Amino acid sequence: MKTYFLTVFEKDGTNIVDETFEAKNDEEASTIGKQKLEEQGYEEKTHRCAAPEGHLVLFHR
Repeated sequence: MKTYFLTVFEKDGTNIVDETFEAKNDEEASTIGKQKLEEQGYEEKTHRCAAPEGHLVLFHR
């Protein structure tokens, strides 16, 4: 399992979510990240999900 980082921002750059979660791979992390965003109602906010290696799995601006 790898630890992924999910961050959500307001338009002014304020962090509103900064959390980690574990997934087996990037595909699973993308699915989990999308699910977390939908549950919290943040799917239309600026967000990113980064892999431990530093590349983005999800990004929305």
